[in-house]
Amino acid sequence: MTALAHERPENGPSLDEVVWQAWEAMELPEGYRAEIIEGAIEVSPTGRYSHSQIVFLLKEALGDFLRDGDFAARNGTNVIHERCVWVPDLFIIARDAERYVTDDGLGLTAAGVRVVFEVLSSGHRNQDRDHVRKRREYARAAIPVYVIIDDYDHQGTVTVLTEPRPEKADWVGVHRVPYGTEVTIPEGPAKGFVVTEAITGPARAEK
Repeated sequence: MTALAHERPENGPSLDEVVWQAWEAMELPEGYRAEIIEGAIEVSPTGRYSHSQIVFLLKEALGDFLRDGDFAARNGTNVIHERCVWVPDLFIIARDAERYVTDDGLGLTAAGVRVVFEVLSSGHRNQDRDHVRKRREYARAAIPVYVIIDDYDHQGTVTVLTEPRPEKADWVGVHRVPYGTEVTIPEGPAKGFVVTEAITGPARAEK
C-alpha cells in the first residue's frame, strides 16, 4: 500500500498529516507491519524463517554483549522521526527507554536509537526499501550506525554505515564485507560487537 502525493486542498491538512492519520487508523492482520517511509505508507509481511533466524541470533548475541550495561536490543517497536515510522528488525536504545516514548505512546523517538539493524528479505522491493530509502531515512534521522545484513547480495554481505549526514540523506562511512568475514561495530554502545558467521551463516550459493 502506498500513499500518493496530490495537490494539497486549500486550508486542508498537509499530505504528511493525512498519511500519518491514515497510518494511525490502520488495522492489519497478524503477520504484517506498516511503516511510513519517505512520505508513503508501506505494508509488508514478516520475514521467512531464514530472516527470523538471523534476527534471533543477532538479538541473542547483542543481549550477551550489552548485558549489565545501560543499553539493550529491541525489536517489534515503532521508531518515529517527525512523520516517519519505521519498524526495524533490531535496534539499540537505552535500557530504560521511557524518556524516548513519544507523547502519544505509539513508539520510540529515533533520537534515542544508537544502532539500527535490517535483515534483508528477498525481492527487488525489499532491496530498494532497506538499501536505498531506509538508508536515506536513517541518515536524515542522524542514527549513528546502520547495519544491513543481506542474504541476497551475491553470496551474502554485511554493510556497516557510519557518520550520517542528515542534510544529504547519506553516510560518510561505508564498510561492506562478504559473509564469512567478521565486521565490527566501530562506535556507540555496541562498539566492539562483531557480526560473525555464527550470526549470518556461511556464504550462500549464488542466487
